[in-house]
Amino acid sequence: QVQLVESGGGLVQAGGSLRLSCTASGSIFSINVMAWYRQAPGNQRELVADITSGGGTNYADSVKGRFAISRDNAKNTVYLQMNSLKPEDTAVYYCKMTKYWPRTDYWGRGTQVTVSS
Repeated sequence: QVQLVESGGGLVQAGGSLRLSCTASGSIFSINVMAWYRQAPGNQRELVADITSGGGTNYADSVKGRFAISRDNAKNTVYLQMNSLKPEDTAVYYCKMTKYWPRTDYWGRGTQVTVSS
């Protein structure tokens, strides 16, 4: 059974940095896309960033230039480096990993990020 476990969340002041990690355990191979989503209270879950197996990246406009996503395929791990954090970045951050064949999405349970002003 595949499990995704996030870590690295916490409380930080505005302007600070955090690094999130998410590792997949269990029998999972050839992950096509790794991604980070976030959900703030009262809001829908939104894509923050994703990265393909080839290293192509995509970012939400609100985090461009501040966040960086990366992955370590050998470790089935994805990272999210978050710099210049703002109070509006406060949310639960979720990791998602996707295999195209057969199409399967795996989700982590989330890690809380709180940015104080």
